[in-house]
Amino acid sequence: MGQEIAGVSFTARDFERFSEHLRDETSRLQHLLSDALRLHETRYAGIELEAWLVDKAMRPAPLNDAFLKLLNDPLANAELAKFNIEFNTEPVPLTGDAISQLHRQLQNAWSNASQQAQRLEGELLMIGILPTLAQDDLNVLNMSDMNRYRALNEQILAARGKPVKLDISGEDHLKLTHHDVMLESAATSLQLHTQVPVNVAHHFYNASLMASAPMVAVCANSPFLFGHSLWQETRIPLFEQAIEAGGFAGAAHGPVKRVSFGSDYARHSIFECFEENLAHYPVLLPVDLGEASDKLEHLRLHNGTIWRWNRPLIGFNGGKPHIRIEHRVPAAGPTVADMLANAAFYYGLSHALCDRIIAYGTELAFSDARDNFYKAARYGLNTAIVDFEGTHQPLQQFILETCLPLAAQGLDKLGIKTADRDKYLGIIAERVERQQTGSDWQQAFIAEYGKDFGRMSRYYLHHQQQGEVVSRWPI
Repeated sequence: MGQEIAGVSFTARDFERFSEHLRDETSRLQHLLSDALRLHETRYAGIELEAWLVDKAMRPAPLNDAFLKLLNDPLANAELAKFNIEFNTEPVPLTGDAISQLHRQLQNAWSNASQQAQRLEGELLMIGILPTLAQDDLNVLNMSDMNRYRALNEQILAARGKPVKLDISGEDHLKLTHHDVMLESAATSLQLHTQVPVNVAHHFYNASLMASAPMVAVCANSPFLFGHSLWQETRIPLFEQAIEAGGFAGAAHGPVKRVSFGSDYARHSIFECFEENLAHYPVLLPVDLGEASDKLEHLRLHNGTIWRWNRPLIGFNGGKPHIRIEHRVPAAGPTVADMLANAAFYYGLSHALCDRIIAYGTELAFSDARDNFYKAARYGLNTAIVDFEGTHQPLQQFILETCLPLAAQGLDKLGIKTADRDKYLGIIAERVERQQTGSDWQQAFIAEYGKDFGRMSRYYLHHQQQGEVVSRWPI
């Protein structure tokens, strides 16, 4: 979905033509993946970060067009809303000082971008949901000036046939109706990419599903939406409901949703996810991309309109396809150091779990992995989950006693430097021991000072700019 498209309106023939090419390219992908099984691939890591432009009152500032022109960085792009920006790192081999390299890349990009935002009398903020955001901010006038977003808005609303209804129960209950897809732009995330060999890609995908519950709890940074205290990671139900469009016919209102945890583990090959894309998800953007080809442009665009929390992606190196798993679970923020700690925890844990799956199979039922994820998103560290032995265990204990040692093993297996392993996993351990995630800090601040979200956001920005990890932020 990173690419711009030529038009906004489509005909029935456009959908027919695109669907034909999609079927062709899905068949081509199966053969390309079979050929790639014999290739030895270096594992690579990369990061996407979505962030907010805010004004001096800590309200959303719809300035991304002027900001991007001023910034002039090819690794920065517009997001759905004019007050959202996306930053990307260059991929690095996932070994040695990879985490430090990514840290330097992201910190340098962030520091430079923050200076440019200040030249526009604004600030950059990385947080899952901006606490000062109002529903009225999410209107089509604040949609970025790109055809792909206008087309996406039209097609999702047409597929739904009704307005977006948001209904989230947490500490408070938020229920509202919205008439476009702009609700999606209220949620900003840290997206972790891992390129893995094709022959283990389905195992790594399954490992990422299993890792999602501890990840969403550790990275929680979105407790408030429109003044309501909801889930520890409110981005999860918000994004799922903001683009709630299902699959074909009877599946349209069933469990196969365009934003979801997924329908099952991949049993034999990562190709199963792309088969499901073809079989269960109607085409949303039937753009004229020419004839079907081994570049898989139709398949990749279609895959970009399906937002699993762990999403397989197709990329190309020297004309040869590779598989990346995009882990979409973590919220943005609170600091660059915190986010690189989140990345280290994910990369280590998912690789260790992948090795366990190869050796022993999936030790956690898919239904338990899914239920763990939603419980952790709602309650954060203060919940119990089903562990790999099938018993219920406090999530905080599970992370400290099982997940962190596994993450250390995974980083060691990848050849990550010991100093980096200890530094970044130490940040996670301290956060979990002190039970102070970004969401915990925000909730404690509001409990202490009342619902002054502007004041809280200013203190949050101050701490973020100081760079101290969130586990050490004072209230």
